Amino acid sequence: MSNPVILLETSSGDILIELDAEKAPATVANFLGYVDSGFYKNTIFHRVIKDFMIQGGGLSVRMEEKPTNTPVRNEANNGLKNLRGAIAMARTADPHSAAAQFFINTVDNPDLDHTEETAEGWGYCVFGQVIEGMDTVDKIQKLKTKPQGIHTDAPADMVVITGVSRFE
Repeated sequence: MSNPVILLETSSGDILIELDAEKAPATVANFLGYVDSGFYKNTIFHRVIKDFMIQGGGLSVRMEEKPTNTPVRNEANNGLKNLRGAIAMARTADPHSAAAQFFINTVDNPDLDHTEETAEGWGYCVFGQVIEGMDTVDKIQKLKTKPQGIHTDAPADMVVITGVSRFE
């Protein structure tokens, strides 16, 4: 598999992302499965923390969590770093719980990198990099947020992912 490029279309603008199929093959295959099925259409960026990251891909516009496939094994030990513009898998405290949700780092976040294969050290798997559209990412990260249900950092103005597709 070569490095696929995906177009993430949002209500705030487009983001072009190159995926690293060599360093994160299972994660890229998992993500592309969601892309190809249309799963991400009409999901939202539900967690936005300025000078940290923007997270989306799992909740509908009604803030309801969408059912996902089996989680993918964490590949954060692949050498890729959580640098500004890197896309990584979101997960729970279980290192191997990532399914569909992802985040884009808005700054370098070395504390999210893999350090060791323990619950505390696994880190968050980077599987690609924004190659165009960091202006859109920055625009989203600057939005005012408010608590909404169990989510404390939801954008006050919803950012909808209107489509995600392979970019040819």
